[in-house]
Amino acid sequence: MTRYLRQSIAPTRRVVLAGALAAASGALPDLSLAAETDKAPDFPRAGEAFDGSTLTELARARSKIPYVGPKTGDLPATLKTLSREAYEAIRPSEGSAIWADQGIGYSLEPLLRGSIFETPVSLFLVENGLVRPVAYDKASFSAPGIDLPDLASDAAFSGFRLRARFVDGGALSDFALFQGGSFFHLVAEGQKFGINARALALRPADARGEEFPLFRALFIETPAPGQPVIVHALAESESATAAFKLTLTPGREASMAGIDGTVFARADLDHIGLGGMQGSYLFGALDRRRVDDLRAAAFSVEGLAIHNGQGEPIWRPVHNPETLQVSAFVDRGPKGFGLMQRARAYADFDDDNRHWEQRPSLWLEPLDDWNEGAVTLLEIPSDSELNENVFAYWRPKAKLAKGGEMRFLCRQHWSKGWPDPLPPEVARVIDSRCGHGSSGNRRLFAVDFQGDTLFEPGDIDVDLSASAGTLIRQDRYRYPERKTVRILFELDPGGEKASELRLALRRGQARASETWLYRWTP
Repeated sequence: MTRYLRQSIAPTRRVVLAGALAAASGALPDLSLAAETDKAPDFPRAGEAFDGSTLTELARARSKIPYVGPKTGDLPATLKTLSREAYEAIRPSEGSAIWADQGIGYSLEPLLRGSIFETPVSLFLVENGLVRPVAYDKASFSAPGIDLPDLASDAAFSGFRLRARFVDGGALSDFALFQGGSFFHLVAEGQKFGINARALALRPADARGEEFPLFRALFIETPAPGQPVIVHALAESESATAAFKLTLTPGREASMAGIDGTVFARADLDHIGLGGMQGSYLFGALDRRRVDDLRAAAFSVEGLAIHNGQGEPIWRPVHNPETLQVSAFVDRGPKGFGLMQRARAYADFDDDNRHWEQRPSLWLEPLDDWNEGAVTLLEIPSDSELNENVFAYWRPKAKLAKGGEMRFLCRQHWSKGWPDPLPPEVARVIDSRCGHGSSGNRRLFAVDFQGDTLFEPGDIDVDLSASAGTLIRQDRYRYPERKTVRILFELDPGGEKASELRLALRRGQARASETWLYRWTP
């Protein structure tokens, strides 16, 4: 059984969200510590050879000298003062996207610095094993109403957008986005960008303050037709450097990213976040008490799914708490975890602008031994659907000493459906609801499980518990026509300020459903 630890921290919404925004924008404090005699190894130059070890060796070498942060004060006011809408209107001019005329099924669009994206990222192509820097030419961009300035190529870009042809003969459409901090997004065919992944996190929600590694250089291999796109990414911060090889494969139902990462410690690291993923949750059926909104829900993340090392599948609905909540699901050798968007119908949200039902789920499976640690979930108070206030990551138990290295392998599935696999005999949670109870501060919960095996002969047992308060009612409703069993129960919290709720269905000693976990707070 996964040990479930709870931590509730005093309200720090502005601090945490401001830190995340700063990472995305690059508006970080000057952390330059290098002595003038120290010089970081240069990025490969035009025409130099590049292979699978080039970036790893570069990251290793740079980890041995003090950190020098990127310059952000050189951004012209023309770009720095752009509104979000004006910045997003900047697009490649007709026919100028990289690879657009090569018939390989992809186009690559460099993204200018501007608005909140101040941090420069050096962009390079790798063609036939040789490096070619991406040059800046303002004629390559359509920028309505903006007189684009002249910029040096190594200070012009903040990341890139990748478009893919998901079907033969189809149009190129959004596939991947690398921009801000060490963030990146993928989507399957026809989806909108939603959950983002973070290549590396250091000290998330830690009392010592979070440290945000930044992408400093991105090397994109020119793919052959029909083949994945390989991106080599260098990330750096005051305490670490890291090299990543990401193999990106577009798909109609799910797109995938294979990740081979190595972290190099500039200082002792005792709080590392691997496989980080982040999305938004404003309100849903579990927490509408303080909501005045005509929509049914507003979120890009419905819950955290975990398949732990003991084979237990867990579903933890997320919520928008009053204070920062940190949950740690202690484990060894996890089989996978992810932030899921299980709601897939327009009626689940009734949102004509955001279309949350079109956002991807993100499931991660380790491909090597992740040993001991914890899947960690942060839930940050938010008053805006634009805040990515739900963050999940793997926190290794082992520390990484200064000068040490840590390699990890994993695969990400960015999907339209439910990429977290379940055995056919295990029912899935498809809905969770909460409302006022019979009196006082009592709360009534409804959890719906769906699966064919729930209606096979034999008894189904309900395993329900609360860490605090009293469970005063439990009912069961069967709906064979939609293969659903609803468990209704009421919690009397008394004077308690939090209660960990746990619910699962069993057939004798055999598992019949996911384990539903939820933290109730007033």
